[in-house]
Amino acid sequence: MSDSTPNPRAVVLAVVASTFFVGFGGGVIFPILPNLGEVLGISAVMVGVILSANRWTRLVANAPAGILVDRIGTRTPFIAGLAVEGVATFGYVVAILAPELPFVPDVPEFWFVLARVMWGIGSALVFATAYTITADVSETASRGTSMGIVRAGITFGFPAGMVLGGLVSELYSNATAFVMAAAFAGLASVIAYFIVPETHVESSDRSVSPLDLELTLPAVTVGLVNFGLYFAYVGVLFSTLVIYLEAESLTLSVELFGSAIDYEEQGTSGLLMAVSVLSGSVFTISGGAISDSVGARVPVLVCFLLTNCLGFVVLTMAPSFWYVVAACGLIGAGQGGVGGPLTALLADLTPEDRMGRAMATNNVLGDVGGGLGPLIAVPIAQSVGFDFLYALSVFIPLCGAVVLVAGIYTHTGSLSPTVDESVV
Repeated sequence: MSDSTPNPRAVVLAVVASTFFVGFGGGVIFPILPNLGEVLGISAVMVGVILSANRWTRLVANAPAGILVDRIGTRTPFIAGLAVEGVATFGYVVAILAPELPFVPDVPEFWFVLARVMWGIGSALVFATAYTITADVSETASRGTSMGIVRAGITFGFPAGMVLGGLVSELYSNATAFVMAAAFAGLASVIAYFIVPETHVESSDRSVSPLDLELTLPAVTVGLVNFGLYFAYVGVLFSTLVIYLEAESLTLSVELFGSAIDYEEQGTSGLLMAVSVLSGSVFTISGGAISDSVGARVPVLVCFLLTNCLGFVVLTMAPSFWYVVAACGLIGAGQGGVGGPLTALLADLTPEDRMGRAMATNNVLGDVGGGLGPLIAVPIAQSVGFDFLYALSVFIPLCGAVVLVAGIYTHTGSLSPTVDESVV
């Protein structure tokens, strides 16, 4: 790290602010696009393609983004990634106004897909650099806290965008919501440009190969844990929750000022997801801080993996709606609590000049888990049943804990190395 690097806390906060503001663009499209399908003549299949295009693009772009960081440093890719996401968000405006704009082909689905592909490229750069910058500027004793704070910033941006998209589109218009999200993305780039310094090593070799992955034991171990968590969280819980509530006739009814408000399956699942995300965000920060205070990452990670496991146990046996609420809270707590210590552990065990690749490998495996999960979980739930699916999911975090302990023991010779023993 350069001697001219500013206060590490200021850099971390700038990264958090940048990723939070740009994250609006990732979430703002979700409450708007499904309702635009019929208005703009976009089929349900195409809506699904648009919503998932960024994830599949990022799956391809993650590894090159990590390599690029190790080749040329963090500052330029980070700012460029934020800028690309800002342009992509403005692409939503072009898509929705395409019928009214001169010299712009009236094919909104094309513009939406193009914007989402650009978003995937930008987010790959931002994810690879955000964690690498944090690893570079943080001290070993506080790295877990710093990683948790940055992860929380990224996590909060997405649901904040969903709220922004829903409220502003209803009060004003869909185009206004997209313009506001693009403005926040532009602000993210400005913050990064003026505050975030170069923190990473630079190499004279600037070639980028998608095959140049970080396949060391620590990177693969951490990546496999991340794979399992995203498979269970996004793939199992989020993709099946609404149809589970419908099948079990579990919905929420609230009495407010003497009037009963009944939520259908979609509204109820949205509230449950919010419970899970909120729980995860709280424990994302506290999990990293706990690993710093304990002075070891593995015990904290195992504890939160078991919390995730307990959540699926409760979900499998849930006799009533409030048990489902508790299950979602536990699963979210486990998912979030793992985030900070897991990326901190990867940073502890990775040489600085390979940090970008290591973070990209972790992102790749997480995206694979999140992408494969819905393809497998939904058919199992519909053909075999939810009890079997959720019971099977109990073993995913358990397997993650076994992989973690075995991988770390093989690499370090200790079942629970201290933070100082883990640093390379």
